[in-house]
Amino acid sequence: MKLHNLRASNQPEFMIIPMIDIIFFLLVFFMMSTLYMVDQHTLPVNLPKTAAAQQDIAVNIAITVLENGTVLYDQEELPLALLAKRVHAELAGQPEAAFILRADKGTDYEKVISVLDEIKLAGAQKISLAGEPKAR
Repeated sequence: MKLHNLRASNQPEFMIIPMIDIIFFLLVFFMMSTLYMVDQHTLPVNLPKTAAAQQDIAVNIAITVLENGTVLYDQEELPLALLAKRVHAELAGQPEAAFILRADKGTDYEKVISVLDEIKLAGAQKISLAGEPKAR
């Protein structure tokens, strides 16, 4: 009889609480890691603050003007004279394409306006200016 009692006390216990902790940790890990898997295909620029910033969901093509005046179409450096041709070619393939003009806040205003003019002259209807929301 003693052998039977000894055997019953050595039965492993099934602990569910540590398993729930591990599952919760894995869930949080995968949720956080997917946030960093989104590739935005843009170059980092120091954007000015804006109160009405929002992001539209569409086919977005980023046109970036760096502080030194260099124009980038997506991430490819492009002379200003060829920008209208490139935008026109993009619109021929995707007429609903939206262009996002990202200009560093230290960029000369005249350069930003000339880039905006080239985009409009190419026939683009959807043009947005990028900015970062102000902290309230």
